[in-house]
Amino acid sequence: MKLLDLYCGAGMAADGYAAAGFDVTGWDVRHQINYPYRFHRGSALDALEDISYLRKFDLIHASPPCQMHTRAKHLRNAQNGKSRFGDLLTPTLALLRKSGVPWIVENVPGSPGLEGAAVECGSAYGLKVRRHRLFFSDDIPLTSSGCRHREQGKPIGVYHVMGDTCKGINKATGKIVVGGSTAKSIEEAMEAMGVSRPMLWDELKEGFPPAYTNNVGRQAMEWLKGKKS
Repeated sequence: MKLLDLYCGAGMAADGYAAAGFDVTGWDVRHQINYPYRFHRGSALDALEDISYLRKFDLIHASPPCQMHTRAKHLRNAQNGKSRFGDLLTPTLALLRKSGVPWIVENVPGSPGLEGAAVECGSAYGLKVRRHRLFFSDDIPLTSSGCRHREQGKPIGVYHVMGDTCKGINKATGKIVVGGSTAKSIEEAMEAMGVSRPMLWDELKEGFPPAYTNNVGRQAMEWLKGKKS
């Protein structure tokens, strides 16, 4: 089964799909030196416009940049920062629905147009990150991983700056509170995310555990095989 991996980044989603049995081809507008599968540099939206190309694949996965929708946008706004990308999720969904190819979209909780999506959590796989992500398809029925936060304990952060401790003011009490800490090394971050091949910090913090797409990919593979039989 051939899978097209759009907005592929360093390939953490691709790792999960490959483990589920897919032959993966990635697309990203930026060159990805650590992407270990077949790779094309280019716009995902341009790829989605080419229907004849899309129909060479059995499944399309798309992970549009999530900065517009992530909860961290409130911190970015407070610091007068700006997202590097506009809303790519909405046009991506529109083009996928015209493709005629089964597809799955991944994004963060609260993203528009993904109501009823399956939710994946790192705690369900014994990982040290939670990093909830939504996986949505119009056609393929997807089951959530569930969460095991209590068994997991305090998670390790893989975001912002390595070796950082999050602090803030409790609005109710006015007191400074200390939250979780980010991983102190690349090795700790890789273990927390369940990643087994070398990656950079910026690649890790923009991705999600491959266990998510291994789970989602196995469900999609079963659905696709049933459709072809």
